[in-house]
Amino acid sequence: MEKGVNMRSMWPLLTGSLLCAASVFGAPPAKVALEGGRIIPVVGDDISKGTVLIEHGKITAVGKHVEVPYDAMVVDVSGKVIFPGMIDTHSARGMDIRNENLPVTPFLDVYDALDPSRLYFEDALRDGITSIHAIVANNCVIGSLSRVIHPIGLTPDEMTLQAPVALKLSVAPKRRSDRMVQMATLRETFLELADYLENLAETKYEESLEKEDKKIDVGPEEARKRGKPLIKFEDYDDAHRNLIKLTRGELGAFIYCGIAGDVGRAVKLAKDNGFFGRSTLVLGDACFKAVSEIKEAGRPVVLDPDLLYRERDPITGDIKETFIPKVFADAGVAFSLLPYPNNSLAERYLNYQAARCVRNGVDRKTALESITINPAKALGVGDRIGSIEVGKVANLVVFSGDPLDFESWVDMVYINGIRAYERKDDVRLKQLFGDEPAEVTEGEAPEDEKKKGAEADDKPADDADGKGEAPAETPSDKANETGTDG
Repeated sequence: MEKGVNMRSMWPLLTGSLLCAASVFGAPPAKVALEGGRIIPVVGDDISKGTVLIEHGKITAVGKHVEVPYDAMVVDVSGKVIFPGMIDTHSARGMDIRNENLPVTPFLDVYDALDPSRLYFEDALRDGITSIHAIVANNCVIGSLSRVIHPIGLTPDEMTLQAPVALKLSVAPKRRSDRMVQMATLRETFLELADYLENLAETKYEESLEKEDKKIDVGPEEARKRGKPLIKFEDYDDAHRNLIKLTRGELGAFIYCGIAGDVGRAVKLAKDNGFFGRSTLVLGDACFKAVSEIKEAGRPVVLDPDLLYRERDPITGDIKETFIPKVFADAGVAFSLLPYPNNSLAERYLNYQAARCVRNGVDRKTALESITINPAKALGVGDRIGSIEVGKVANLVVFSGDPLDFESWVDMVYINGIRAYERKDDVRLKQLFGDEPAEVTEGEAPEDEKKKGAEADDKPADDADGKGEAPAETPSDKANETGTDG
């Protein structure tokens, strides 16, 4: 590829080299053995110079002394680190729109908005993210159905790991609204749902009498009671079907709370309407002030990607900084971290967010769990992904070094036992650095990168999807969109 080629004009070719892996390879290799690397399983002790054996896309053996079948494809990863594929627990970046204009849209499905050609999916692979919870952002009242996807595949069906997962709700006000209107809309929605079910039951009873040429013989209340057992799932209309599944505990709920006071409202809403047992709290940065209430609720927690909360003392005027994950870790509350995609700094990398936790006093095990097994459990797929264990899906990342060392890079990514990414074959890195991605010594950047960096100083920044100049962020935009939409 010649130098000077416009990168944006080449994106279909570049993304194709990464995104088509599932279609090109079809089924995973029968047997693959990753040998000689340090294994960080997350759920147990690290294994030095160990082996991970993969058969038909699943992990069948993990250990220091694994008998490798004669017919397995052996991959030497000596000197490298094998880590579970990281999980982005809350992202709207793979869709054509973050939120609908309508406040209540439980009848929609993110399946219809997923765009497999988005550069986000290519970046996710390059960053070591193997699973993504595709869900609408926070500027809603009740949003659409979400799903867990892999960042490879040519269609949403090929990408999907688990669907449906949850409905998105928000007790924080939709933009240009307020909390009174937000909560009133939520209550009205569930009251209307109850009324719909009562009327449907009465209608079904009347229909059953008509079939027998009988007239109504009881009052409305008794008719509704008798009609409820007659309702079949196909009788529900599209506008109410997913809400009914939600209130029956058949769907999860990801509930966004913008401030500490929203936590109590979210818990009450979930308990009153029957979905508390499957709810996950998606927290704004100020919600750490309700950590006791959050701990008592005992539900999974997703933290805002901005991990540092700054507040001015009203008396002294001093700025007080709080590192949010440390508050939750000290309280014994398990949490999931998110990348900060709109940040030009390293916070856009999920493993860097975990490294920041360790730097600020959170123990290493808790930090590693926050980007792997905790998100998997919150999404209801903890028995399939999130750690390196026998029987789980082979979603693995091979790092050049420790994943919390920011001088390490993603060398290879396996999804369903398929090698979905390899750094040496990364077309985009070759375009940037030459035929072979340069190995950077400590404290140094490649000469070409330095030159390009200097040239870029005079150019406008691109947005997350490469579609032009990045808009200025406002506080309301952060709370409703960039705060937790991945």
